[in-house]
Amino acid sequence: MTHLPDHMLNGYRNFITGRYVDDSARYRSLANEGQTPKVVIIACCDSRAAPEVIFDAGIGEMFVVRNVANLIPPYGPDGDFHSTSAALEFAVQALKVEHVVVMGHGRCGGIKAALDADFAPLSEGDFIGKWMSLVAPAAEAVAGNSLMTNGERQTALERISIRHSVANLRSFPYIRAREESGELSLHGCWFDISTGELWVMNTETGDFERPDLGNGSSD
Repeated sequence: MTHLPDHMLNGYRNFITGRYVDDSARYRSLANEGQTPKVVIIACCDSRAAPEVIFDAGIGEMFVVRNVANLIPPYGPDGDFHSTSAALEFAVQALKVEHVVVMGHGRCGGIKAALDADFAPLSEGDFIGKWMSLVAPAAEAVAGNSLMTNGERQTALERISIRHSVANLRSFPYIRAREESGELSLHGCWFDISTGELWVMNTETGDFERPDLGNGSSD
């Protein structure tokens, strides 16, 4: 009989006898009344950069979309399949979220592949290569900068790609309209896995800055 790996079953056992018991009323409420998150986060698939953990979010607080390198393609209503665009459509149009956050991270494998001219496709379909072509012009420019180290080029493209994705968000008519009306805010941030530091994109300059955490906020 095939079953889930033991560590997953053990994890579920801990959940159902611990966290679920503590939050059972919340789960029942979400099941009966539906979800009403205020934030949608587009994050990377990387197992080391989980938004719910980084932002200490409870169940139902964030609508999370994860793909390779947290990229957002430009608006493209055609006959192809668009999972990220579909999730954004639901979050913005149906859930009426108030914030869209593009969250990148350090040491991103997708970004590393985009910078590597010798990167070999992992399969005949080369889905990664096709997906990462969204940042190909920027990758080519950054890769050609001989004054930067490999690590500096990697970090630079990780942050540039976030700005690029935020710009692509505005190519969606309903996102642009809700932002212009003040109903929706767009954000970018970058998480350093090795230090735990969070850098937030300045919406006016595009620079990434360490936020002043102060004593906490109710927002």
